[in-house]
Parts: sequence; C-alpha cells; structure tokens
Amino acid sequence: MMRAWILPMLFVLTGSAVATGQVLEGSPGAAAALLLAFLGLAGVSSPLLFPRSVSAQEAQRRSAVDGRPVVYWRPGCTYCIRLRMRLGRSARRLHWVDIWRDPAGAAAVRAVNDGNETVPTVVVAGRSHTNPDPDWVREQLAPSA
Repeated sequence: MMRAWILPMLFVLTGSAVATGQVLEGSPGAAAALLLAFLGLAGVSSPLLFPRSVSAQEAQRRSAVDGRPVVYWRPGCTYCIRLRMRLGRSARRLHWVDIWRDPAGAAAVRAVNDGNETVPTVVVAGRSHTNPDPDWVREQLAPSA
C-alpha cells in the first residue's frame, strides 16, 4: 500500500522545496502557483482519484452478477489516470482492482499480458483488453445501465 503513495508524496515534497526556493527569492505569488500545481499533480497521481478497489476475486464475482467490466489498474499509471478521467462519473460503475494491493489481480494481469503487468487491463465478458479506448469502455457500460 505504501508504494501507491510514493509518487504523490514526491510531488508534494518537490513542490514544497520549489515553493520554498521561490519564497526565499522574493516571489510568493510564483511559490503559491507552483505549490498548487504540484499539489494538483499529487492529487491526480494518488489512489484517491479512483473508486474504491476490491479484490480480483470480488470483482470477478460482482462482474458475473451484474455484467459490468473489471478494470485492473495501479496508482501513478498515466494510462489508468487517462481512462479514469475520460470515464468521468461512469467510472464508479466499473469494478476496479488495484494490482499493487491485490496479488491475485496482478497475477490475472500477467496471465493475459505475456507476463507483464500492463495496465489498465479491462475484462469484459471474460475477454481481456489492454489499454482500451475510454469511449469503448463507456460503450461497454451501456447494456448494464
């Protein structure tokens, strides 16, 4: 769980250091703007941006019941962030599995991606799709609406 927060913490620490340097140079406005930018990057790369993750086993069980896709992801993944942002509120209707928190989820991703932990991997009706277009994923939600 700790490694999910490494990148956001690095953004916060770097932003704080850069902002401190700007304040010491006499530019408090630039310091505030830079700090806000780094805090924004920290927020976007944090696990807080994503819906609550469930285990791979629970996601598969839920998907079998309601037919909704399962998304395997990891914090800090730019492609996962892109998928999450482009899905908007629809993202809450998917079953999200953080492969850094769930070894079974990581194993499931490796099984369909030639041993690589390539995310996002979306499973729809038992078929895996690696880094699919967000519009396509949204279309997969339509039947279960």
